[in-house]
Amino acid sequence: MMNMKKWINDLKYSPVKKAMPILSFPGIQLMNVGVKDLISNSDNQARGMQLIAQRTNASASVSMMDLSVEAEAFGAEILFFDDEVPAVKGCIANTQEKADALVVPEVGTARTGLYVQAIEKACKLITDRPVFAGAIGPFSLAGRLMDVSSSLIYCYDEPEMVHTVLKKVTEFIINYVNEYKKVGANGVVIAEPLAGLLTPSMNHEFSVTYMKQIIDAVQSDEFIVIYHNCGGGTPCMIDEIVSMNASAYHFGNAIDMVNMVKSFPRDTLIMGNIDPSSQFRNGTTESIREDTLGLLEELKDYPNFVISSGCDIPPRSNWENIDSFFQAVDDFYSGKANG
Repeated sequence: MMNMKKWINDLKYSPVKKAMPILSFPGIQLMNVGVKDLISNSDNQARGMQLIAQRTNASASVSMMDLSVEAEAFGAEILFFDDEVPAVKGCIANTQEKADALVVPEVGTARTGLYVQAIEKACKLITDRPVFAGAIGPFSLAGRLMDVSSSLIYCYDEPEMVHTVLKKVTEFIINYVNEYKKVGANGVVIAEPLAGLLTPSMNHEFSVTYMKQIIDAVQSDEFIVIYHNCGGGTPCMIDEIVSMNASAYHFGNAIDMVNMVKSFPRDTLIMGNIDPSSQFRNGTTESIREDTLGLLEELKDYPNFVISSGCDIPPRSNWENIDSFFQAVDDFYSGKANG
């Protein structure tokens, strides 16, 4: 069993670092399948992660950031697409009565069992680096059950209802992540983007409090939690975010990464944040190389920074751009960046 605390320290203090983008969905192109084929088949998910691990020297293999799977387990309606990630439609907990009636599902409901099986299979296929599962954060899941836009208003007008939903989704997320832990995952990336739209005090009340419960329940020397937030308000919440005691923090491209890294404790591992859309999906090999080298140069004096994508890389992103990103990282640390 891998000592993940040691892995974190090695990653922080190694003079030559490997990138850790959230890279999974583009595996569909390596297998010549669609998104629907990926999200509905555990063999495809594990095989896609394996092919990506074989093609890249990423520091870890990271599963999909599918923010619909847990909501579906609670009974939400999901929209599926051929080339895009699934999306939640409507809401199922927009009154106190509906929140009270919400049942915490068993892990295995809807696609959750399939996703756990995929990680179990991936762990057997990928043995040269950590394998990380993916899960949604508590407020982001609650928002998908209450309606994302309305949930921000409910924090002011119906806080009791929001807490009712949060208690139930937190219980489920803990159970879900522990199943990933049981089948061999080395950690989980928990995406909590909706919390980035809250005020700092509301982030504490409606997100951080519940994230702490999750992290305390699942994190160990052999299993780490990486917290992801891509909300623009995140730089105002640094103290609260650090207080969660996640093993690492991953931020989106809406955030000024240089100022973010400089504001965090020097011993805290920070990851991010090359734009998934404008660079990985729609950029060129030259533009993504320039952005990657530029960010690495700006943060070269911060050993606790590891370059990554700003969020999940879209399914139909150009693999030439992905390869260019990895090549730029290799060139930077080998001193060939200007060659």
